[in-house]
Amino acid sequence: MKDAFVLDCSATLPWVFADEATPAADRLLDQLARGARAWVPALWHLELANVLLGASRRGRIDRAGIEGFLSQLASYDIVVDEQTMERAWQKTLDLALQHSLSTYDAAYLELALRLGVPLATLDRDLIAAARSCGVALSFRAAA
Repeated sequence: MKDAFVLDCSATLPWVFADEATPAADRLLDQLARGARAWVPALWHLELANVLLGASRRGRIDRAGIEGFLSQLASYDIVVDEQTMERAWQKTLDLALQHSLSTYDAAYLELALRLGVPLATLDRDLIAAARSCGVALSFRAAA
């Protein structure tokens, strides 16, 4: 899959919170703006909504900011994987156990492995697991 990657929730957050922005995250967003496809497991929307809800409760973002960000995301080619749930108790659980990940993080890894595309994440444990499995990374967390 040319110009495709799996998008972890952590890699999405720098697009909404300026204090988390990085050049690598900006390049990833530019890829989406130019038509790249991002794949996400079925839990991505709930995970992202939960982070935005928590940020709202802490005063980092207001309702208008959330709605504007979600509207921006809707303009990109972000595809929800339809097989996330049927793999949850098999390959995803196996990956979580093998790499000491949450099943949520393992879902991103499983999807990247299955599709053979890079993984965009800032999560250090997920980065280590992806490297261990030979999954390419779209960018790395800061050292």
